[in-house]
Amino acid sequence: MAEETKTKKPLFSENTIEVLVAVFLGITALLTAWASWIGSLHGGNQATNYTKSNNLASEGNSEYNAGLQTYLSDLMTWNTLMEYTFEQEIAEAEGDSGKSQLIQEKIDSYIEQNGSDTLIEACGQMTDDMNSPFEVPGMLDKYYETANVLLEQSREILEEGQRDNSHGDAYNLVNVIYSVVLFMLGIVGVFKKLPNRTVVLFIAVIGLVLATIYMFTIPMPTGFDFGSFFAAK
Repeated sequence: MAEETKTKKPLFSENTIEVLVAVFLGITALLTAWASWIGSLHGGNQATNYTKSNNLASEGNSEYNAGLQTYLSDLMTWNTLMEYTFEQEIAEAEGDSGKSQLIQEKIDSYIEQNGSDTLIEACGQMTDDMNSPFEVPGMLDKYYETANVLLEQSREILEEGQRDNSHGDAYNLVNVIYSVVLFMLGIVGVFKKLPNRTVVLFIAVIGLVLATIYMFTIPMPTGFDFGSFFAAK
């Protein structure tokens, strides 16, 4: 009895593999272009945010120095006012109301000309148990209020820039994987045996799918709107 020799049919024919390679080459090329574009947008946002953060930090530091100078000036103003107040108390103790009135006018004029709005406001909020307006709750923070706002904005924008940098690096990694996929798809035809071609093609497709899934988990650039690139200007 003659035995029939059965040849195992390959999973894909040579023509099928060639078509699949061409299709996946095109898909990978398009996805590579997309990843490169989005990565460059992240890079642009990163550079913009870093510049904004540096500018705000510079402004914040300038405002902090200005606040410190105002505080020191108010401190000197208050010390001078204490000297005038001491002279006024002596005049009142001596019963010289005219001199006391002149000193009071001098005090009012001096604080108006030399004191900041923060100092004048704090003087009006002093209670009997306070020795100076600098003891008023929150008074010292007002000198650095603008500086703190600018520095906080700088920190937030810096963190946003760091996120853009991280996301841009992630897109670069996706591009590297796509490059490997393109390489593997390009060498499929080098192998003469269909099973070897199929294995290489299968590995390339797996890499393509995994890289694409990973890419879609990466956030898009802040404010990204695909339709805005086609809107009439």
